[in-house]
Amino acid sequence: MQVVIAGGHGKVARILARELVAAGHTPISLVRNAAHRDELVSDGAQVAVIDLEHDGLDPVAEVLDGADAAVFAAGAGGGSTPDRTNAVDREGAILFAQAAKQSGVPRLVILSGAGVDDYDPSSEDSFEIYCHAKSDADAFVRTLDIDWVIVRPDGLTDGPGSGLFTVAEQVTRRGIARSDVAAILLDLSVGPNPGRIQFEVTSGNQPLRAALETL
Repeated sequence: MQVVIAGGHGKVARILARELVAAGHTPISLVRNAAHRDELVSDGAQVAVIDLEHDGLDPVAEVLDGADAAVFAAGAGGGSTPDRTNAVDREGAILFAQAAKQSGVPRLVILSGAGVDDYDPSSEDSFEIYCHAKSDADAFVRTLDIDWVIVRPDGLTDGPGSGLFTVAEQVTRRGIARSDVAAILLDLSVGPNPGRIQFEVTSGNQPLRAALETL
């Protein structure tokens, strides 16, 4: 299967690309900086240089055409200005989702974050602005008449993953490894289609599919 990954140079995205290759699939990683191409090619990914902040709908839809799944794993990152956070985490996600619908991608997976709906709209704090942007983007995705999944992981860690999860509308925070988040995105991209669902996830004691049955 062919899976397009927005934010292809991110830590989770790179793990996902390597796991897709190992499983016999074809990742196409989108990056705005062509200087990252060689790194991603070394992971086994195909690379498309796309700037979600400035490229329009049609160029993104063109890259997505023919894909079996689309994964949004982009983010402005810590220390970004409010304008850039909104441009990537809100508008970039919305653009990517619109492009997925326009190009007929059968499955859209959004990497969001736990607790993003609980934000202060009047706050100028960078994390509150990030949560607001993510929440707005997720709300837009939920309006689309395509198969979407919104994954809202707990705080990310760089330790080894366990492959075991707790899934709920809201989870008790205990942290989750980036490799485990990548494994979730892999399963939801190429495994059985779970339909239109949104969930928070953290480390736990069940395999993903068993955990999803608790929703």
